[in-house]
Amino acid sequence: MPLRGSQHSSNVLDDSPYFVTLAELDTWAGRPSAKLQGVLAYHPRRSLNGSSSESRGKLLTCHDYKGGYTESPSGLAYTFNFWQYCDTFIYFAHHRVTIPPSGWTTAAHRSGVKMLGTLIFEGSGLEDCLKLLFGRLPQSRTGPTASSLNRHLPISPHYARLLADLAYQRGFDGYLLNVECSLVGGIEQARALAAWIAILETELKNKVGPHAQVIWYDSVIVDGQLRWQDRLNSYNLPFFIPSSGIFTNYTWPAHYPSLTAQYFLSLAPAIIDRPKHLEDIYIGVDVWGRGQHGGGGFGSYRALSHIDPEFLGLSVALFGHAWTWETEQDKPGFSWETWWDYERKFWLGPAKEGEVVEVPSENRRPGEPECNHGPFAPVASFFSRAPAPNPADLPFLTWFSPGVGRAWFVCGEKVLQTESGWTDLSQNTSLGDMVWPRPVPRWENMEQELQLPKASSELCMDDAWLGGNSLRLSLSLPGSTDEEAFRCLWLPIQSLAITPRTIYEMTVVYKIDSNKSVDFDLGLSMHVLADSVADAFEITSITTAETTATHNGWSKLAIEFVLASGDSADVLASSGFVLGIVMEEPSEPVDIRIHLGAMAVYAKSSSPGLDAHQARILWADFQPAHSTLQDVAAGTLTWEIAASFTPMKSIPFTDREDPQPLWRLENNFPSFAYFNIYVQPHPTGSALDPAQALFIGSTGLDGRANRFYVESTCLPPDIASEVAKRFYVQGVTDRGVVLDWDHCAYVDVPAT
Repeated sequence: MPLRGSQHSSNVLDDSPYFVTLAELDTWAGRPSAKLQGVLAYHPRRSLNGSSSESRGKLLTCHDYKGGYTESPSGLAYTFNFWQYCDTFIYFAHHRVTIPPSGWTTAAHRSGVKMLGTLIFEGSGLEDCLKLLFGRLPQSRTGPTASSLNRHLPISPHYARLLADLAYQRGFDGYLLNVECSLVGGIEQARALAAWIAILETELKNKVGPHAQVIWYDSVIVDGQLRWQDRLNSYNLPFFIPSSGIFTNYTWPAHYPSLTAQYFLSLAPAIIDRPKHLEDIYIGVDVWGRGQHGGGGFGSYRALSHIDPEFLGLSVALFGHAWTWETEQDKPGFSWETWWDYERKFWLGPAKEGEVVEVPSENRRPGEPECNHGPFAPVASFFSRAPAPNPADLPFLTWFSPGVGRAWFVCGEKVLQTESGWTDLSQNTSLGDMVWPRPVPRWENMEQELQLPKASSELCMDDAWLGGNSLRLSLSLPGSTDEEAFRCLWLPIQSLAITPRTIYEMTVVYKIDSNKSVDFDLGLSMHVLADSVADAFEITSITTAETTATHNGWSKLAIEFVLASGDSADVLASSGFVLGIVMEEPSEPVDIRIHLGAMAVYAKSSSPGLDAHQARILWADFQPAHSTLQDVAAGTLTWEIAASFTPMKSIPFTDREDPQPLWRLENNFPSFAYFNIYVQPHPTGSALDPAQALFIGSTGLDGRANRFYVESTCLPPDIASEVAKRFYVQGVTDRGVVLDWDHCAYVDVPAT
């Protein structure tokens, strides 16, 4: 059975996943390190019309899962799936420089979330912490040209430049600075470190972009001692001022968040040369509950209620949220599905309405007063739900993947089945942010008061259109005494940021069935969620040979839509289904299941009659890895993408003075979400059918664009042996289109 993909690092380029010392960072800087073109670039979320989130605290999540770098293409692991509530994500580990894996960065950027790495000094990190300030020293003898009474510590931009170069090269957005060792240079080193933070933030904003962040962890104080303050005060204020924000320690008493807000509001604006807001203070919450008010776990809501992001305006730094996996994985009956039930209950609340969630005891510290926190509240209830970047900026595409699976599907056909499953964060997409913890249907344009159906949602790993799973929505419609046989239901699926008077296209691939004879009329629609904007979407159904055909039981719907009213500000809208149901016996209950395989939304040109690009793969190549003597099948597949147009059968010559051009072309060059890779034995002179080729993997793991590293473990034994092979590269565009074989490319590899 072939494995999905490879995490092989090139022998030429330095693709080190992390650095243990600053010396290793220096070594990296001296080697070739081309920018990763396969990492999705950051696209910010736009401000929404009527949104109150601007004055509301934000959510920063800090991922500390088993030391990091545990995801494997050959097993199931923890993934994060609540990007819509998150503003910044930190990939945390205990290496000197922790670099977020490219798949995590792509997943975050797909939802408009910033991804940070970690720079940490702890334990034996004293020497490197001092080296951070004066930079790399030369090998030759050197010294000052004249003696000086100035004995202050020097501050070099050397490592600030390298760290900014690293973030740019790997495609992430900044760092958490975690200095958890006392500074031997005392107040002088502390002051120099604060100045160095400003240098790092400037370098990052220059090289990565204005969205880049440097978050300071509440650790050492102004005299260089390691003394966590659990709040913002004068002891750590000098580190907060040059940074993008502060991440406080989590062992705070209940009154500290409000005390922090009061202290911040007492600061004179003149002392802060970089504008700061309450939301730049991230109050730490440890989900593991180590000294945490409220006890952590399902008691984390107690701490969140004191931080009060909505009304107090402070932000939250949620640490160790993979607690849901790590504390459950060794229990009898554990599976990915049982974890997902547990995880979404923690974040979104119970799937069944009215279910009571048990919470742990508070375990108050000695002398801590009792707090009345009320019943359980999920994490998401404290934050605004933010849509992904506007599809006019970044095409929205989801195949409803949590980044794990047990099989792999292409156009509804299973091309791979594994025993242990797989994990690939580059495949992590929106799960449909309006259907969890349960869908919320309502009757559409119906005056009669019929009982709404019970609705539930789940991820289905045994049937999919693309990737490893589909989204299954189940509706249980009760029988009705109303004689009206036709019912019409609105079922929202995904929130979107939409610009008024911009034309968009949306496509959805789906299946639908029921336990009784029912006629369905399924359509796509849009509704405005903002009260301040009229719900005036103009929707046009698109009918083509593709939308009227079925493939492996899957069908496609497509519409164009435009919000005709509103000002220039983006509007929050919901996309979903209008489901018309015609029943022979309305008095009988019926169960309906809708499988969603993919959803794509993108802006169309407002100018009609443009010739559209047709995406294709121009060529493919294979370079054997001659240095890998133990693996004669190893090598690197590369390819190039291209675009073409529908052939012009004739040239309608016109008058020389005709102001109309002979052709008008779209400006958007095709872009791809990922590529599927196949292999086939190729005996000399044989004719091959690509439909019979064997799937061996998909791209995204290593962040390299148009590249796939082949190992013998990817191949079945009979093909891995010394026989001629043909590799096929099949693209999946950022609009969810799987290229036909006549738009793909192959490369033949002779026997070795």
